Amino acid sequence: MAGDWSVRGITRRLFPLLVALTLLELLGGLTLGSFEATLTRYPSLLVLVPVTIGTAGNLGSVLSARLSTAFHLGLLTFEPTDERLGGNALATLLLAVTVFPLLGAGAWAVTWATGTATLPVGTVLAVALLSGVVLSVLAVAVTVVTAYGAYRFEADPDDVVIPVVTNVCDVLGVLVLFGAVRVVVG
Repeated sequence: MAGDWSVRGITRRLFPLLVALTLLELLGGLTLGSFEATLTRYPSLLVLVPVTIGTAGNLGSVLSARLSTAFHLGLLTFEPTDERLGGNALATLLLAVTVFPLLGAGAWAVTWATGTATLPVGTVLAVALLSGVVLSVLAVAVTVVTAYGAYRFEADPDDVVIPVVTNVCDVLGVLVLFGAVRVVVG
């Protein structure tokens, strides 16, 4: 791992990555803007956007922190048979299966309470669950690949993995949510 822990050293190592991630976020924002008509037609989906994106990033961040800690302690191998890696990935997927339907129910309840619910609750739950499962699988994949990349390039995973995972999950969140909308709503 890089040994220069000064502000200058950390900035020099991370600045190019942060610029690239900023450009990626711009792409996500432009993509979100292209779905404006769908969001205004179905307000439940509008409420679902930030919580879906945020939760996917949070799941990836928790997994990132757990993998980084295991890496620093020397307990993590990037082998397919690593029980610590597999267990954490499975826990992330199971957490998504429980959390995302609750987010869908909450999004529908907010729009129902304001009198703007246009989709049935079952549809919003299906969109939330489908997007959550797909996002959690992608978040696990991005997290493991990024953590392994940090390991291979001798970068500190604490500095690299969480920013990459949260930014990539933001963009994937938009794409997956609207993919789920197309599958479920039509």
